[in-house]
Amino acid sequence: MNFLAHIYLSGENDLIKIGNFMADGIRGKQFEHFPSEVQKGILLHRFIDTYTDSHDTFRQSTKRLHEKYHHYAGVIVDIFYDHFLAKNWSQYSDEKLEDFVSRFYNSLHNNYSILTEKTQGLMPYMIERNWLLSYRTVEGIHNILTQMDRRSKNTSKMQFASEELKEFYNEFETEFTSFFEEIQEQSKQKLLSL
Repeated sequence: MNFLAHIYLSGENDLIKIGNFMADGIRGKQFEHFPSEVQKGILLHRFIDTYTDSHDTFRQSTKRLHEKYHHYAGVIVDIFYDHFLAKNWSQYSDEKLEDFVSRFYNSLHNNYSILTEKTQGLMPYMIERNWLLSYRTVEGIHNILTQMDRRSKNTSKMQFASEELKEFYNEFETEFTSFFEEIQEQSKQKLLSL
């Protein structure tokens, strides 16, 4: 799961969403320095990642990419799955995607002081390019993958993965739909236990 799915799976609490969004850069027990709701978001993020990476359906998606993209296959599928969430957003939320994204960006601004430095640095770039909304289109996914490839000094070859997205579009979408039904339920249960 990538940014959009992590935020969506956080429920309605803005601080949980923020914690889930910025959790990747927070190691070990560093999360204990944040407000309790942010901590919940970080722990939820870790749970979602562990559950996702070990899930048979997610692994089925990554196998299609592994030969060409190696250990980047999981990252690419995370982004593909965000595409299908954004594209089919009305099946998962009554709120328009534009409004959901705008509310999240506003909450980042309103809680700027508790964001990690990494998140503070990423935020203007992300908002300016409207990453979360851009996931809706294959072109948007291609742009995200190209930016990520640049960060790996073009060693990941992720910029080319949109070709596999187009070639196996129906397979990836079917796998996402099946998997997302489960992760929604699992995330709800985890949130209740935090």
